[in-house]
Amino acid sequence: MAFSIRLTDEERQLAESYAKLHSFSLAEAFKRALFEKIEDEYDIVIGQEAYEEYIAEGKKSRPIGELWEECDL
Repeated sequence: MAFSIRLTDEERQLAESYAKLHSFSLAEAFKRALFEKIEDEYDIVIGQEAYEEYIAEGKKSRPIGELWEECDL
């Protein structure tokens, strides 16, 4: 699938500089940025769901010092 995107001259220069810095084509730079953003947002949602489940089950955190004592550290 192909698509086009409108950029200002400044945006285009920034995107081209980024792509060049990482030895990517401009298309590859945009593709990677898009999928990294999708992955980051997905990870946030999964993390929030896991935290809500953790709280709903009545679990609580404790100081790291307690763990160190249990492990004789």
